Amino acid sequence: MTVSVALFTSDLRVHDQPVLRAALRAADQVVPLFVLDRGIARAGFDAPNRRAFLADCLAALDAGLRERGGRLVVRTGDTATEVRRVAGETGAREVHVAAGVSRYALDRERRLREALSGTDCALHAHDAVVTALPPGQVTPSSGDHFAVFTPYFRRWQEAGVRDALGAPRSIDVPSLDGDAPPRRDAVSGVSPGVPEGGESAARAKLTAWLRDGVEDYEDRHDDLPGDATSRLSPYLHFGCLSPAESVHRARRKGGPGADAFVRQLAWRDFHHQVLAARPAVSWSDYRERGDRWRDDAGTEAAVEAWRQGRTGYPIVDAAMRQLRHEGWMHNRGRLLVASFLTKTLYADWRTGARHFLDLLVDGDIANNQMNWQWVAGTGTDTRPNRVLNPLTQAKRFDPRGAYVRRWVPELADVEGAAVHQPWRLPEKERAALDYPDPIVDLSEARDRFLRARKP
Repeated sequence: MTVSVALFTSDLRVHDQPVLRAALRAADQVVPLFVLDRGIARAGFDAPNRRAFLADCLAALDAGLRERGGRLVVRTGDTATEVRRVAGETGAREVHVAAGVSRYALDRERRLREALSGTDCALHAHDAVVTALPPGQVTPSSGDHFAVFTPYFRRWQEAGVRDALGAPRSIDVPSLDGDAPPRRDAVSGVSPGVPEGGESAARAKLTAWLRDGVEDYEDRHDDLPGDATSRLSPYLHFGCLSPAESVHRARRKGGPGADAFVRQLAWRDFHHQVLAARPAVSWSDYRERGDRWRDDAGTEAAVEAWRQGRTGYPIVDAAMRQLRHEGWMHNRGRLLVASFLTKTLYADWRTGARHFLDLLVDGDIANNQMNWQWVAGTGTDTRPNRVLNPLTQAKRFDPRGAYVRRWVPELADVEGAAVHQPWRLPEKERAALDYPDPIVDLSEARDRFLRARKP
């Protein structure tokens, strides 16, 4: 009886699962394995919101495997050590895993190869599992990656996404001990609005989105109070949804909204191919701009007000409070709070990226870091000095103030667009609000930033 190991990482699903499929083809029995790697905590990425969501994902994965006669084997410790141990206990001849692009994923694959060297067990890393198109599949005529999205997207569309794979009908797992899987209710410090994780929830949300939401996506994706985005990013981050299958299902739906949704999936691939080519940009500038980010005591106090949603600019504070409550933030909100931190407060983008990673369920190194750099002007944005004015953004994307009133209850009784500038209210009304004055003057801050950015 031959055995192989399917090592699950950021691909916690049974549908369109190349790693699991390859392991099933290679042997009579398969060990579906997930390692609770203590290295994640040591690296500072073991955030409560993601830990709680992960617990749901693993429970759903185990349920999906049991429906097919299998089960999930959970081990705790160093991934490479535990994989080698499982291979030795079962006589496995192959280990299959999804290829990744982060430094952590690359180091994990290196350590896996080292751990299995000198054994009769081979490691196989599979592309196009975490992304729809593998990083490096399309490249410009000169260079190893695209630095601008539009030409990348043209080539991405021409290249074509691989066909989606069906879920296996049966899985035979050898007798093997495992650890108790984590439980959401055992995780402390979880934001109250973190959604249910797992493949079954993910597939239900994707189906509902394609049925009821995607048609209006092109026109309403920036609608803050309408909340008209898919909210699928946490499920894509944990691999509960296949990016390739999502592309195919959206294209079958068709229409401008579906096209816009596919474009967002391509943006996700774009950031992965940048990080794959330049691993250092996870914490270093992709393009140096000569910034001398402010780090004085006054700036630190302002950054803390930003973290707490107490900047005095309601649209910024609403988005930051949504993040703290849900472990998620609307994409338009992400853009405007990042611009406020890096270009209005002129604080280092890494400070904001770290805060996001502490709270986001979809906290992903490639997308989080590269989006922060894009806004900060140190990444791939072709207009590095653009500054998003929060008042202009509020007028465009929350014109009646519904989004602000939802997340900033101190301002719930302020009617209409006046909610965006509470400092202009009559003195008596203003005095009754438990809400701060603006911590910075927008015009002065913009001029200071542009002066600082002059070559």
